Amino acid sequence: MLAVIRTGGKQYIVKEGDVLIVEKLKGDENDSVTFKDVLLIFDEAGEQVQVGSPVLNGIQVTGTIVEQGRGKKISVIKYKRKVRYRRKKGHRQHITKVKITKIG
Repeated sequence: MLAVIRTGGKQYIVKEGDVLIVEKLKGDENDSVTFKDVLLIFDEAGEQVQVGSPVLNGIQVTGTIVEQGRGKKISVIKYKRKVRYRRKKGHRQHITKVKITKIG
């Protein structure tokens, strides 16, 4: 079974055993986390499909937190020509690695 979940303002297609990187979630390593915003559930053959409007009631996806950390650094640059204005700033987003354990 595969599912489409919503977390951190984004949507992810997941199946059991997947490890995905999402926006920071509360909790420590090896804690359990549940995703209640399940938008769609389907099998790999596409024969059994359940679509929510917008979410499916009573169905949730559970996982365990593998790691809390920070993502890659990105550079944010502001520049205005002819006035000697330059600003360079870096940003690292807080992330959480989650391993999906159960769908349904």
